[in-house]
Amino acid sequence: MFRLRRTVVLPLLIALTVALIITSLLVGGYDITLANLFTDPDAREMFFISRIPRTLALIFAAVAMSVCGVIMQAITQNKFVEPTTVGSSQWAGLGILVMLILAPNAAPMPRMIVASVFAFIGTMLFMFVLRRIPLRSSMVVPLVGIMLGAVVGAITTFIAGQFNLLQSMSSWASGGFSGIVRGFYEPLWATVIVAILAFFLANRFTVAGLGRDLATNIGLNYERTVLIGILMVALATGVTSVVVGFIPFLGLVVPNIVSMLLGDDLRRNLPWVAVVGICFLLACDLIGRVIVAPMEIPASVILGFIGAAVFIGLVLRQQRRVGA
Repeated sequence: MFRLRRTVVLPLLIALTVALIITSLLVGGYDITLANLFTDPDAREMFFISRIPRTLALIFAAVAMSVCGVIMQAITQNKFVEPTTVGSSQWAGLGILVMLILAPNAAPMPRMIVASVFAFIGTMLFMFVLRRIPLRSSMVVPLVGIMLGAVVGAITTFIAGQFNLLQSMSSWASGGFSGIVRGFYEPLWATVIVAILAFFLANRFTVAGLGRDLATNIGLNYERTVLIGILMVALATGVTSVVVGFIPFLGLVVPNIVSMLLGDDLRRNLPWVAVVGICFLLACDLIGRVIVAPMEIPASVILGFIGAAVFIGLVLRQQRRVGA
């Protein structure tokens, strides 16, 4: 069965992803076709200024959030966590708000640094709380993160209201890709570095996922591995949050789908996690572009709707497995 899945499903998945990338490059408000790319200078300019940056931003953001989900699930030993369910993204949003208040004209790099620092603090706080409460159910872990994220989100909304920045934060929370153009998406290349590091450190995260005692007995420096994982998640979340905004559930849905298809070998799964994540986010973005054209629904809205349904499905599946 496993060999059948690899030989049939995965090539189809790659073909689907390539088709979605090509579609993403050609679909939009401005009519661009393969033919007029060579004959129409305006279409060619629009292609290089908007379509390629938007598609690359979708690819990088998808890889970043999907890989972050894998790392968080490994170091917490829980399938229901990812940056938006542990509060990392909400903390990054608070960091973005702080920069809007203190340095509204700051360049993207300082905003990414501050957002990453806030995401790191939030993730460390989640891990601190997690180690001090009894965990009788796997559902307690994401519930802790969701509650912490909700508190930070409420504080962010309150502060934004005091400084008349609610509209700016609402735009950030929508997580749209319509404003991505050349010169704006390039910081997302940093997330590629995080993804490559995750691949080379995958075996360490796998061992860390066995628990502190067992990992330490095997010879792994457990605390250092967890800290590296949190730093990688914070960096990818901070950069992604500043450039494209809030992307919910991607890091939860994608690793679980890949795990169901291929098993739990983290290193082997990571390339497929990236491919499925790209496929998933591109599909959500394209749905948002075409169903109300020429207007757009942000990809995060479509993703949130689908992700919430998948999240509920995973919870029900977990309950059936526990009850069996």
